Amino acid sequence: MIRIGAVLLLLTMSGCAAIPATAPAVIPSPPASAYGKPVQVIGMDAKRLIAAFGQPRLDIRERSARKLQFTNGKCVLDAYLYTPAKGKEPAVTYADARLPDGRDTDVGVCAMGLATK
Repeated sequence: MIRIGAVLLLLTMSGCAAIPATAPAVIPSPPASAYGKPVQVIGMDAKRLIAAFGQPRLDIRERSARKLQFTNGKCVLDAYLYTPAKGKEPAVTYADARLPDGRDTDVGVCAMGLATK
């Protein structure tokens, strides 16, 4: 009877033994600079955007703003242009980028990908 108790005790305690958990390997992605020089979108006018990325997929004009959208199938870049002062050419004051599935991505990385298409 003592032997059965001892075996049960050992089996119960072996369930409490710490099993070393191995964390999944995390491979850091290379920095954006590894892909080339980042493209600075803020401050560009429409002519420079089109020269850098080709014809926009969308060109939406409103009274005080313009939105140009560029895509290459890997990311979508939206550039919002506003007139900084009367008589000046509208320039990008805000930009955002996303992957085709809608997740946000870095504007500079997306712009580099669009510039090298």
